[in-house]
Amino acid sequence: MNMTDVAARGLVLLGCGKMGSAMLEGWLRTGLRPTSVWVIDPNPSDWLKEQGVNIGGDLPPDPAIVLIAVKPQMMGAALPEIQKYGSGQTLFISVAAGTPIATFEDILGAKTPIIRAMPNTPAAIGRGITALIGNDHAQEADLNLTEALLITIGQVVRLESEDQMDAVTAVSGSGPAYVFHLIETLAAAGEASGLNPELAMQLAKATVGGAGELAEEADESPAQLRVNVTSPNGTTQAALEVLMDAENGFPPLLRRAVAAAAARSKELAND
Repeated sequence: MNMTDVAARGLVLLGCGKMGSAMLEGWLRTGLRPTSVWVIDPNPSDWLKEQGVNIGGDLPPDPAIVLIAVKPQMMGAALPEIQKYGSGQTLFISVAAGTPIATFEDILGAKTPIIRAMPNTPAAIGRGITALIGNDHAQEADLNLTEALLITIGQVVRLESEDQMDAVTAVSGSGPAYVFHLIETLAAAGEASGLNPELAMQLAKATVGGAGELAEEADESPAQLRVNVTSPNGTTQAALEVLMDAENGFPPLLRRAVAAAAARSKELAND
């Protein structure tokens, strides 16, 4: 299967919230015809209504792809609408957090090609990263096509097993929230040191954004970049002695945070 098949047979998007809209915007920007897309969403946004896609109405008889982008708690009500495409030639791609492949196989049939993907919210500006894994019926061509669709919203990596998805969820899926909280607390610390709130926030946002981009673009590792900016007995070293404390600093704190997120991901999968 390839993008020509998608254009000819159609793509059904089940749910078009923030993540679904980010993906759809990327596909349309890279040449997918709006008339090849059908969206099932009870509350379509004004933006969606302006894109020229098919909203509701009769779905295509044999779509190339059904992409599931509804929240996990809405899954039970949403899946029956596309259940008829199971165990056929339609590829199912899920970006729903916490829902394992086995759940879709139970509903759609074990012979259904299914790929589970975990994107993150920077996808909204094309800077996301998505991890994916397929079931036994997902062929290499299916994985390649899924990667081609998801590359429009950022980087794509393939996992070796679905068991890794809980850790991916904890690191990159939930990770943007950790970084946003870092910006909040860095700005608040700047205020506490005498900066006005607007300046502190501007400095915090630009610093975190710039450092993240430098970490991606530089040849050096993040550890080396840290060393590069740390003068002996200077201000950065003074701060890092607090942040890198083995008992109370970032290392144990982030280990606990990621472990808690991964554990919750496992719980959601078993609910």
